[in-house]
Amino acid sequence: MPSYDPQNIFAKILRGELPCYKVYEDDKALAFLDIMPRAPGHTLVLPKAPARNLLDVKPDDLAAVAQVAQKVASAAMKVFSADGITLQQFNEGAGGQVVFHLHFHVIPRKAGVPMKPPASEKEKPEVLSDHALKLAAALKG
Repeated sequence: MPSYDPQNIFAKILRGELPCYKVYEDDKALAFLDIMPRAPGHTLVLPKAPARNLLDVKPDDLAAVAQVAQKVASAAMKVFSADGITLQQFNEGAGGQVVFHLHFHVIPRKAGVPMKPPASEKEKPEVLSDHALKLAAALKG
């Protein structure tokens, strides 16, 4: 397996070199909105520690990310009046991984509404900002 690349886009976001629509952060994990969401509220949750994917993450970092994904999913159910949650995680190119820093997709779902295709449409900044503020508020309260 190739090694972790500290120049990947999520590593740059973690270092503050690139912006994001942050919804949650603690000492182990960061959660922010996907700028090309498959559904409103589509959030990415990743460890702060460098990990290429599920195959090389330390168990405590994986546990922290899973706990944050659960918190985000619960808040997203309320904020987006979702009927369910799709949780996705991909490993290596053959497994569908595009950004090689471990991350989980937490996608609020409405019954009967299909998800948009991956990376198909960039959401408007004002919509992302509004969604991030609502989700972050729900996660604090």
